[in-house]
Amino acid sequence: MKLVDHSVTELLAAFRSSSPTPGGGSASALAGAVGASLLAMVAGLPKSRATTVEETGRLSSAGARCAICADVLASLIDRDSEAYDRVVSAYKQPKSTDEEKAGRSLAIQEALRSAIDAPLSVMRACADALEQAVTVAELGNPSASSDVQVGLELLGAGLRGARQNVDINLGSIKDAAYAEAVRTEATGCALAAAGNSGAARGALGRG
Repeated sequence: MKLVDHSVTELLAAFRSSSPTPGGGSASALAGAVGASLLAMVAGLPKSRATTVEETGRLSSAGARCAICADVLASLIDRDSEAYDRVVSAYKQPKSTDEEKAGRSLAIQEALRSAIDAPLSVMRACADALEQAVTVAELGNPSASSDVQVGLELLGAGLRGARQNVDINLGSIKDAAYAEAVRTEATGCALAAAGNSGAARGALGRG
């Protein structure tokens, strides 16, 4: 049974169990999913600040994009846990012979890439939602500004938490070019997200 199919009570019990999964990566995806969902909700509220057809369209589009991000992030709750399990399985492969050692090493590197791709995808989706947050903050219902603020906090936490998981797995990657490309993307993602989060807060302050 997928984590996302559990009740909230069951999911929280899974997080606090002694099992290593779900862990921080899944928690980051969950935080981001809730944050993106809040922004989608605000974008759909009546009495928005959109006064023209163009503004109404922008707000609707931003809300739809946030909803997509929320769905992507929800799917990553399970994907992150599955990636961790693949890493553990790879490390358990036999290593008695040179052939086994080579196969095990290859399996570990492939599993680590999966364990990097999942949180990196969380970062991308959180950053995407934060880009839309600027429009939601500018044009959404002003009475829901606190909901936007909470959405920004959760998306920021999701992105930062996901980066922790990216960085820790990169330390075991042997392909230097791949590792550098991931670091560059993660840094760019974080910088863009911080800029958009600041812009959204600024828009709320002007509302």
